[in-house]
Amino acid sequence: MHWRDEGLILGGRKFGESGLILDVLTRTRGRRSGLVYGGASRKKRGQFEAGNSVDLSWSGRLEEQLGRFDVAEASKHRAARLLDLPDALAAVASVSALLRGVLNEGDQAGSNIYEASLLLLDSLEDDAVWPALYVRWELGLLSALGFGLDLDQCAVSGANDGLTHVSPRTGRAVKGSEAEDYVDRLLVLPRFLCDPAAPAHGDDIRSGLALTGFFVERRLFHAINKDLPEARRRLARRLSRRD
Repeated sequence: MHWRDEGLILGGRKFGESGLILDVLTRTRGRRSGLVYGGASRKKRGQFEAGNSVDLSWSGRLEEQLGRFDVAEASKHRAARLLDLPDALAAVASVSALLRGVLNEGDQAGSNIYEASLLLLDSLEDDAVWPALYVRWELGLLSALGFGLDLDQCAVSGANDGLTHVSPRTGRAVKGSEAEDYVDRLLVLPRFLCDPAAPAHGDDIRSGLALTGFFVERRLFHAINKDLPEARRRLARRLSRRD
């Protein structure tokens, strides 16, 4: 069997002396892995950093078995451009860890988040923009995997304005004024997730990360008996120190 696609590198692990089992999120075939001969060598390993984009071909006897990747030179070396931006590198690590953690081999749901992942990674040099995009990306990941939140109207009154919180039980938005008796048990919904024109400052980003992180952990990782990746926790800690 043989196919070609473009992919976003999620990481890899060494195989033998210089081989590399490469994990990628492909545009049309979801998350896939394959063996790259010599991929762990000093000459080649730079192009296989997480966050880079590549054109590749896969060949193997059976689709469900580990096959071989032939990989062209990376079309975008994002990792190298971010070496002096530690927060941005932490975002790349978090994206890669989340996708590797929740997507199985061949999981087509991954293709639904492919373009959004490229958009986010291509924004990481713009420090004023990408943290809000990252929070929206996690919302998109939840939706792509069938666990989207309902942020369109209040779960109590049906109103579609003034939404301030989200129920941790249902994932539905709530107006705090409609739920005064239990508002302290709700998750804060930052305005920028409902209004694209609203600013996203430090507190907004922290609230957004707490919101999406809660559901990513409970609905995606706990469902498969895994913990939220440390790379995601590390990113949240880094961004929590921002104003």
